[in-house]
Amino acid sequence: MTPTRGEPLSGDVYTTHVAQRALNPTEFANLVNAITSAFGDPTRRNIYLLVREHPGGLTASDVAGSTGLHANVARHHLDKLAGGNYVEVSHRQSASAGRPAKVYRATEPELTLEFDVGHDDILVTLLGKALSRLPVEEAAELAEEVGLQFGKQMAAEMGDTTDSQRSFRSALHVVADALSAHGFAAHAERDGDELRIVSGHCPFGDVAIEHPVICAVDRGMVKGLLSSLYGATEVAVTSSVARGDTECIADVVDIGD
Repeated sequence: MTPTRGEPLSGDVYTTHVAQRALNPTEFANLVNAITSAFGDPTRRNIYLLVREHPGGLTASDVAGSTGLHANVARHHLDKLAGGNYVEVSHRQSASAGRPAKVYRATEPELTLEFDVGHDDILVTLLGKALSRLPVEEAAELAEEVGLQFGKQMAAEMGDTTDSQRSFRSALHVVADALSAHGFAAHAERDGDELRIVSGHCPFGDVAIEHPVICAVDRGMVKGLLSSLYGATEVAVTSSVARGDTECIADVVDIGD
C-alpha cells in the first residue's frame, strides 16, 4: 500500500503498513480478525495494531495519547492483551523518581495461524470465466449484485450494529474491518473532502487481473455492508489493482437524508 496517498481516518492509522509485514495481507487480516474475535472488542484490536507498529514498545500513556482513551482504559486493554499473550510486558525506568513504567510490545513472532487463509481458486476462476461469457455491463451488474447480497449477509452476521450506525465515518471503519477479515487488507481514509476505502490486497488474485469485471463484487460488498450498517451510499471504484494500480480505492458518498 502507499501510505502517502490520503490521510487515514482517526482510529485507523494503524493499518497503513499491513502489506509490509512478514505475514502476507490475507494472513495478517485473518490474524487480526482472530484477535478481535477472541477479545470481542474493536478498541483492543486498534491498540494491538498500534503496539505492533512500535517494536520498541509503548506505555499505557503512549497508547492513551495516540488513541484519545483515558490512560486507565488503555492500561486495561493492554493488560487484557498481555493476558492472552498477544503482547509482552517489560519495565522502563521513568524520568522521574517514580516507579518504572510498564512497556508493552507485540509478541507477533510467537503467533501462529491455526486456520486456512486462502480462497477457493477453482470457484473464483469459474466465476471469472462465467462472467466473461456475458456482455460487460450485464456481467458487472451481476457481479455487483452478488457482492451486494454478500455484503448484507456479512452485516447481518455482525449482530447488533447500533454503535456503528452513529456516524458515516464509523460505519466506514466497520466496513474496512469486515473487508480485511475477508482478505482485502482494507482501511478507511480521508482524501480532501472525500471519504474512501483503500484495499491493499485483492483476495481474487490473478483472476481479477484476467477478468476485471470481478472488481464489481468488491463494490457491491461495500454497498451492501453500508446499506445495512448506515444507509444509502454511492460507491465508485477509482483505482484498481486489476487495472494496474497499486491498490484498490472505493470512493464512498453518503446520499442519505
